[in-house]
Amino acid sequence: MDVKKFGIVGCGHIGRRHAAVLDHYEFAQPVSVCDIVEDRAREQAELYGGISVFKNFEDFIKEDFDVVSICTPHHLHKPMALAAIKTGKHVVVEKPMALSSRDASEMTQAAKDAGLKLYVVKQNRYNVPIQLVEEALKNNRLGKIYMVQCNVLWNRHQEYYDQSDWRGNKEKEQGALFTQASHFIDILVWWFGKITDAKTVMDTQAHNIEIEDCGQTSVKFDSGVIGSISWTTNVYNKNFEGSITIIGENGTVKVGGAYLNKVEFWDVKSYPLPENISFVDLPNNYGKYQGSSSNHHKVIEEVVKDLNGERSNIVEGLEGAKSIEAIETIYKGANA
Repeated sequence: MDVKKFGIVGCGHIGRRHAAVLDHYEFAQPVSVCDIVEDRAREQAELYGGISVFKNFEDFIKEDFDVVSICTPHHLHKPMALAAIKTGKHVVVEKPMALSSRDASEMTQAAKDAGLKLYVVKQNRYNVPIQLVEEALKNNRLGKIYMVQCNVLWNRHQEYYDQSDWRGNKEKEQGALFTQASHFIDILVWWFGKITDAKTVMDTQAHNIEIEDCGQTSVKFDSGVIGSISWTTNVYNKNFEGSITIIGENGTVKVGGAYLNKVEFWDVKSYPLPENISFVDLPNNYGKYQGSSSNHHKVIEEVVKDLNGERSNIVEGLEGAKSIEAIETIYKGANA
């Protein structure tokens, strides 16, 4: 594959992950980094060598590279994506793609009009258990799906919110569903379709923040499946559960683990789990970076394949926007 040059804006936890993944491959090269904390950007440049450093995004985006990885706080995704597209760059944007479906649509249309690609990071779709369930659903192994239950029961101390001015801020973060539950909701709408109705209750009970720290919703998908989603950042001490359980006519499955990376229950008629494969996606380890959830490297592989004209299953703007629409529906359900 032709080598693609990447610039990374945002050198926090996720930005460092992107840099390490890009450095790992011969066909992807990190060439420029940008962060308002210049020392943070310079640290990444020194780690990988030969990388230009910028504090100002407007200067950074004028640099000579093919793709910009947007790894900044949520509220910056739209303006940075539009600016990147305007300067002829393809875009890889972290979750959430945007903070409204209107913004997501504007981003997608801008990329289309410019003849450029807008990719959305959905790394959990590549998890081994998720792929196993996807295959079972695609082949109708579970028969009619009756219901699905999703739990995102995690811990975030007040210090987590105090670290950055955007966390817990209504305008800049919008809500916990955009941050903690975004990938889970992406999987749900991928499998079961658009959320057409939601009845939601939520509250802020344990943190000094403007957004909710716990909530529950009952939803209906356009496929006819009913579901429930429970989410919180109030779990004592450490994350407790992140799971999706599917109840079907011919089977029941539960995917859990820390990041939807473990099969916790599998009982499907005439369709046992395959033998001799690992069901646990290991945490990221890209030499100079060790992280938590898996499979950012698969996202980058698919991006480069797509840009080289090869068949790819990367998530682009229209698909990525579906989870944003679902989150909006859930929040609207709290006011119904």
